[in-house]
Amino acid sequence: MKRIFSFGLWTVMHRGGDPFGQPTRAPLDPLQAMSGLAAHGAQAFELHAEDLIPSGSPDAERDRLIRKARGLMEDVGIICVACGSDVFSDPVFRDGGLTSNEARVRRQAIARYKAAIDVGHLLDAPLFNIWGGRDGAEVDASRSPLDALKRLRDGFNELADYIARQGYNMRLSIEPKPNEPRGDLYLSTVGHTLGLIATLEQPDRVGVVLELAHAAMAGLNPAYEVAHALHAGKLFGIHLNGQRPLRFDQDLRFGGANLKDGFFVVKLLEEEVWPGPRSFDARPYRTTDGQGVWQFVEGCIRAYQILAEKVQQYHDDPEVQHLLAEIASWDTEEPDDAGGASAPRVFAYERLDHLVFEILMGTR
Repeated sequence: MKRIFSFGLWTVMHRGGDPFGQPTRAPLDPLQAMSGLAAHGAQAFELHAEDLIPSGSPDAERDRLIRKARGLMEDVGIICVACGSDVFSDPVFRDGGLTSNEARVRRQAIARYKAAIDVGHLLDAPLFNIWGGRDGAEVDASRSPLDALKRLRDGFNELADYIARQGYNMRLSIEPKPNEPRGDLYLSTVGHTLGLIATLEQPDRVGVVLELAHAAMAGLNPAYEVAHALHAGKLFGIHLNGQRPLRFDQDLRFGGANLKDGFFVVKLLEEEVWPGPRSFDARPYRTTDGQGVWQFVEGCIRAYQILAEKVQQYHDDPEVQHLLAEIASWDTEEPDDAGGASAPRVFAYERLDHLVFEILMGTR
């Protein structure tokens, strides 16, 4: 299987600013971002429609920018694999997008999502991904969480119906996150998201995009989150990055933290031959200059490739396979017909875990 590596345009266009400091890098326009990604090993990109088309642009300007983007995409050989929309930075969405207490704001959020769906379609994106960064609360008394979930359900139903009525070859996905920028977000994990999807009118059209950092922020095992989405047939996309547990959303370079978590996520994706793009949603460090942004891109891709090589080494290691075969045999053993007490099971998990460590450290 040929792997496709993808980056959000927002990752390389990010200028290094944070809530406590001004930008540290010069601006990078979206076409430069696309061509730079293609030149440094990526075959695809994701975007918020607003990354390419400033909010409020007239239709003629939208069409002009899309023509330029499509021409460049063809020239450099890069494709768009997912589109979304910025329904979080505009002050109008300060109380939420789909869950705002103001009906007029909820309609604005729907309108913005629909306009971005149109942009995704024009770029041949097969996926429209929603990260509801403002769909949460700090003040629990401000709305009932049941009302919020109903509003989310109504919004997702309307967007899935819009995609179907327009005849677009596109699916809808939801990206969970436990918190930030709101104190708490309503769809915080894969389980919460799968539960809501099951209540939708067209659940087959809607899936999950899992981000490793978001799972780690909640103190969860990212591989287990991926497994739940895979098991449900709902892993429509993945965002790879690094994150120290229970911190703010760091969006570290993939491989920059939690190597074992990254290893077991890659192991799942490779073993299941998951066909989706390996997308990275991380940010170059604030100390990184313009040239270093492309080293960041190459580093994320190489980190995935190295971990995939480690997965193969894990499968090829005779001792690892001996221990795994022994574990598998416990599931097929016949019961003790004599009813006698059997010897206590010897679980060689310490050794198995250490072998994973040595494989990752390159000492085996």
